[in-house]
Amino acid sequence: PTAAAPAAEATQPPAPAPAADLMKVEAASCDYGGELKVIEAVDAKTVKFQLCYPDPDFPSKVAFSVFSIADKDSMDAAGGDAVVMSDTPNGTGPYKLKEWVRGDRVIFEANADYWGEKAAIPNLVFRWSEQGAQRLLELQSGQVDGIDNPTPEDFATIEGDANLKLYPRPPLNVFYIGFNHDIAPFDDVKVRQAIAYGIDRQRIVDQYYPEGSIVAKTFVPPAIVPGYNESAEWYPYDPEKAKALLAEAGKENLEITLSIRNVFRSYLPSPDKVAQEVQAQLALVGIKVNIEVLESTAFIDATAAGEKGFYFLGWNADYPGATNFYDYHFAAESNLQNGSLIPELVDEIRAAGKLSDAAARQAHYDKVNQIIKDQVVTIPVAHGASATAFKANVEGAHASPLGNEVMAVLKNGADQFVWMQNGEPAALWCSDETDGESLRACEQVYEALLSFKIGGTEVEPGLAESYTVNEDATEWVFTLRDGVKFHNGAALDANDVVASYAALWDAKSPNHKGRQGNFEYFSAFFAKFLNAE
Repeated sequence: PTAAAPAAEATQPPAPAPAADLMKVEAASCDYGGELKVIEAVDAKTVKFQLCYPDPDFPSKVAFSVFSIADKDSMDAAGGDAVVMSDTPNGTGPYKLKEWVRGDRVIFEANADYWGEKAAIPNLVFRWSEQGAQRLLELQSGQVDGIDNPTPEDFATIEGDANLKLYPRPPLNVFYIGFNHDIAPFDDVKVRQAIAYGIDRQRIVDQYYPEGSIVAKTFVPPAIVPGYNESAEWYPYDPEKAKALLAEAGKENLEITLSIRNVFRSYLPSPDKVAQEVQAQLALVGIKVNIEVLESTAFIDATAAGEKGFYFLGWNADYPGATNFYDYHFAAESNLQNGSLIPELVDEIRAAGKLSDAAARQAHYDKVNQIIKDQVVTIPVAHGASATAFKANVEGAHASPLGNEVMAVLKNGADQFVWMQNGEPAALWCSDETDGESLRACEQVYEALLSFKIGGTEVEPGLAESYTVNEDATEWVFTLRDGVKFHNGAALDANDVVASYAALWDAKSPNHKGRQGNFEYFSAFFAKFLNAE
C-alpha cells in the first residue's frame, strides 16, 4: 500500500494557480460597443467569457485559427509582434517550425510531445507557386505530394491520371468586385451601378470557372442560411443601361484602375484572365480599365487600408455562418476596403448576429442584401467550386470547404510530405492575418479552443475538451485539456487563453501589435476593440 502512494500522488491534477495570479480582462461597461465584456481565468484549467449580447455563432468564432492560443510568456517576450513570433512560433499543434526559407519554403517537423494523435509524417514542407500549371507539373513529376487549387482546365487531367486524385470543394465562398466608395469616381452610386450593369457575370462563370460554380445572387453562397435568399436578384447584364447611367452621371469616357493580385483562389481561378475579361466588357460601355497587379501581401494590406478604389477580392468561409461574410466586409471598423462604413448596413448586420431565430435573422439579412444592391457596395460575381489534388497513394487526403486542410492526418509511406499552395505565408502567428495561405500554415502549428472536423464545418473540441453556455448565450465557460504543452515545453493554462485574446481585444495591451496592427478578424467577429482611441 505504501508503494502505491507516490504513483497516486503523481497523477493528481496540477493545483490551481492562486487567485492573484489568474488573469482577467474586463470592460468597464458594454457602452464601448463591443461584444466581449469579460474574459477571465477562473482557475488554471477554466476560462470564462462574458458577452455583452447573445452570440449563437460564438463556438464557430473561437474555433477559427486567428483565435489560436499562444504561450503567454513567448508573446510577452515578443511584445505581440507577429514578425518576431514567426521566427520561433510556439504553438501546441502537431507540427512545429524547423526552418522558414523566405521566398522558397517553410519546413515543419512533427511535434513528438503532441497531446493528441501525433503526425504520421515526420517532415512537412510548404512550397508555393501562383501558377496553376506549375503546381500541377510538380505534382505530376512527384516533386510535391499535394496541391491546392488546380486550375479548372486541369480537373479532367487529374481525374484521368491513375497516379493522382482530385478532391472537390463545394463553393462555400464568394468572388466579388469591390469599390471604395470614398474614392472618386466610385463615390458616385450611378458609376457603381453602371459598372454593375456593364459586367456579364454569367459569361465570367461560364468561361473561367470549373463545373459546380454558380453566378452569385447575393454576397453569401446558397449554403449560408439564414443569409442567402433564393428569390434575390442582382443587376442584369445591360450595357445600354450602363451607358445611360454614365451619361446621367456626366462620367462618359472614364478611365479607372483595377487592382488585382495574380493569385489563384478557390473563389477566383484565373485573376489575370478575368481582369482582362472585365477590361474588355467595360470598354464596350466607354470605360477604359488599366490593370494593376500587386504582390499578394501588399495587395491585401492596401485594400484593407482603403487605398484601392476598384479591385478583385473574395472570401472563403471561415465557418458556415452569415456573420462570417457580412460582419467582416461591411461592419468591421478595421477593414476599410469599401471605404467608410454605412450605418444602416452595420445596424442590420449587427442586429441579425444577435438573434438565434432563423426567420428573424433572415428578415435582417434580406435588408442587408437590398442595401448592398441599392448602393452597389460591392458586386458579387461568383461562388466558385475548387479542389485539392494529391498523389493517389496519400491516405487521409481531403479538401476542406473552409480551406483548413490538416496535414497531420496524412500518410504517404515516406518521411516527408510536400504541399504546394498558391502563395507564401505572410506570418506564422496569424492573429493579424486574413489570407488563406498564412492561415493554413499557422493551423499546422497553433490550435484554438475549439476546432472544425477534418474536411468539414462542424465544431468539435480543440484545446478545450468541453464548454458550457448559459440560457441566453452570454456566458461561455471552457474547460482546458490536461497535458497540453507548447512546443517549448511550457504547459498550457487558462492565462495563456486570456492573454491570447487580450492581445487582440485590448488596444492598450503591450501585445496588441500583430504584423500590420489591424486585427481585422477581431473587430469583424466581436465588433469593437477595448480601449480604442
